[in-house]
Order: sequence, then C-alpha cells, then structure tokens
Amino acid sequence: MQTDIDPRSLIGRKAFDRNGTKIGTVDEVYLDDATGVPEWAAVRTGLFSRDAFVPLEPSELVDNTLHVPYDRALIKDAPDFGVGRHLSPEQELQLYHHYGLDLSGPPPAPAPASGDRSFGRVAGQED
Repeated sequence: MQTDIDPRSLIGRKAFDRNGTKIGTVDEVYLDDATGVPEWAAVRTGLFSRDAFVPLEPSELVDNTLHVPYDRALIKDAPDFGVGRHLSPEQELQLYHHYGLDLSGPPPAPAPASGDRSFGRVAGQED
C-alpha cells in the first residue's frame, strides 16, 4: 500500500475483497511500533458483527476504497482480538499465519518492558 497516505484518512473508507465484494468499513488502523508504518486495518464487517483485521500490505487504495487481496470468507474468519487495544507480537503472528503472509522479514519487535504497552499502536492515539 502507498506509505505516504495518512493512516487516519483510511478510517471510514469502504473495504472490498479481491472479488470486489464489500467487506465493510475501516474502523481503525494499527501502526508498527518499531517503524510507525500502517500495518493492519480493523474493518467493521457489519452492523452487529465484529471488526476483522486485514493486512495493509499488499492491500491497495483504489478510488478512495481499500481493496484487500483476500476472499471475504477468509477475512471474516480472521482471529478476533477486539479493537482499541495494542496487538501483541503473538496476536500479530496469528494474523500473519492466518493470511499466509511471508515472515522472512525481521521478527516483530519485542514488547516493551513497561507491561501496558505492546506491538501495534492504533493510529491517532498518543503514547
């Protein structure tokens, strides 16, 4: 995905799967603690349903909508960690495995010793 886009500008945008089927609306964007790069989006999948985490890489922003290169069924079956909290390295690893993403890059940053802070800040929240 383009890295020059303000992650907060993704919030409220519609998200579609690889077949063009609407998944829902972007609720939150999670940043990598080590790099500050937007890494995951939480997409509200329906009025009474939960948010599903989707990877922002290799997703694309097309005509002001987020296009996620996975089937809607796989997205809806993503692990549910709730929203508004940090993603732990273990939770992020589960998401990588769920989507079959390459883990050959650097491993997730270890959780800071402060205990309350972990991997995956929510965009727009201050530390």
